[in-house]
Amino acid sequence: MLSFLRRSYLNFSFMNPHYCCLSRNFSAALPPLLPVQLPSRMETHLWYVVPDEVKSAPLLSKYMELLPQYERDHVLGFRGDQLQKSALLARTLVRTTIARYQVDDHLDPRSLRFKRNIHGKPEVEWETKDGFCPPPLQFNISHTSSLVACGVTMNSLIGIDVEEKRRRTKNNILAFAKRYFTAHEVEHLNAIPDSELQQQEFIKLWTLKEAYVKALGKGFSSSPFNTFTIRASSGIAVETLDSPQNLTNNWQFALLELMGSHYVAICLERQETGGAGKALPIKLTARKTIPFVEDELVSGTNAVVTIGGSVTQF
Repeated sequence: MLSFLRRSYLNFSFMNPHYCCLSRNFSAALPPLLPVQLPSRMETHLWYVVPDEVKSAPLLSKYMELLPQYERDHVLGFRGDQLQKSALLARTLVRTTIARYQVDDHLDPRSLRFKRNIHGKPEVEWETKDGFCPPPLQFNISHTSSLVACGVTMNSLIGIDVEEKRRRTKNNILAFAKRYFTAHEVEHLNAIPDSELQQQEFIKLWTLKEAYVKALGKGFSSSPFNTFTIRASSGIAVETLDSPQNLTNNWQFALLELMGSHYVAICLERQETGGAGKALPIKLTARKTIPFVEDELVSGTNAVVTIGGSVTQF
């Protein structure tokens, strides 16, 4: 299906008048996106797409039209239709999700520009103009070949990661863990006698650690997994080896099971506390979407199950 997109974009260029005409016709044909309000403090919006449910070649072609040329080239640079499709849906989900919040009157998903911090984490590069105050919106994206997810918050750094529950490693789990995890985490895994449960616990830990690194915005090379420990005995907390108490209370986590087939970890910068200095629960609103086709509120259903952290679903 994505091969169709490759052939299509090889045949057109921005200098081709026929292409420009097609672009204008597509613009007029774009259906509206469901508008939503920006998240409140300590609220997280989770949007996700299931690639196998997006089967229309014309729709995928429309998604490609949302991207600037360099992003199209990046998508088509992946080998194989499955990887191209996942990359295309990830970029489409980010653009259409942010455009829904209508922070600047009518926000066209194609008009969005992005920049990266020094470690490569993407951020919105808002257009500066008179009377417009850019919102403190934060987002993060994660995808596998079978799920694409985007998390959005206000005033709070966010990192998310998604992994298939069936994911398998080529190496022995404990050998792999000794290479990337801390001694405490390896001991935790080693204490689980059932190999299947051990595999599931490994994936959960990996997902939580990935979400934390992405929330920091520093990347794996700057924050190796073996420099901090995820402790999940009572709640979920992070402990750095160089300063064990430094970041433990600065972040809070949610660990979700999505559609019974994936783990989703969310890491948020802690903003508010309740009584006795305890963090308030993360307010979560989750929606399954096929952009421009359908949106479904799934938080509070069996599709989104909290398995770790303090979460209230709306």
